[in-house]
Amino acid sequence: MSDQSVGRPARRAKAEPRTPRSPQARRRQQDILAIAMDTFAARGYNNASLAEIAERAGVTQAGVLHYFRSKALLLTSVLELRDRTDIEQLGAERPRGLAFLRHLVDTARRNAEREGIVRLYAVLSAESVTDDHPAQPYFRDRYTGLRAFVTDALIEACGLPETDRARAHDAANAIIAVMDGLQVQWLLDPGSVDMAASTDLAVTSLLAALAPDRFGRPGA
Repeated sequence: MSDQSVGRPARRAKAEPRTPRSPQARRRQQDILAIAMDTFAARGYNNASLAEIAERAGVTQAGVLHYFRSKALLLTSVLELRDRTDIEQLGAERPRGLAFLRHLVDTARRNAEREGIVRLYAVLSAESVTDDHPAQPYFRDRYTGLRAFVTDALIEACGLPETDRARAHDAANAIIAVMDGLQVQWLLDPGSVDMAASTDLAVTSLLAALAPDRFGRPGA
């Protein structure tokens, strides 16, 4: 699910990108970051080379490494850029309960307008399951956090006791899986997939299954 405003990874690489002093150097660093985002989205981390990114940015490989020190740090910086963008769109405070679940539907709708970011997420999240992939901790932590947020939102929206947390946890996994799967289908055939409508149907159906007294039974 392409929304880093929730479920943010707790762990970060120890190394940090250099902080350029001049406005020109800062612009160059941001240009490299934008090109890397586009390149990773199109080719994946393993198939994208620093040479390709450097050539597109009009610098040498040493120039890229001057700003980001390593290819792995460049990838981490790309993912953190996505975090910042989505957090700014979310606002100062994360919604809770039913409002958070509606936010997920809004996220699916917004994602239909930003193909590059959705492709970046889909490619890197799938690729991260391979051995020693540098984005694996990022996505593992992100899913852990997102799963907890969605579980809490379902419990609050449905008025469930803590003894039903396991059911809410399973429902949270289903919602995340639906959203991630829809992104892949949409990237392959956008005209056949309405991500917001399908996400809304999944959330509504699960709410009804978890709390029929509040939300009605599916199909009733």
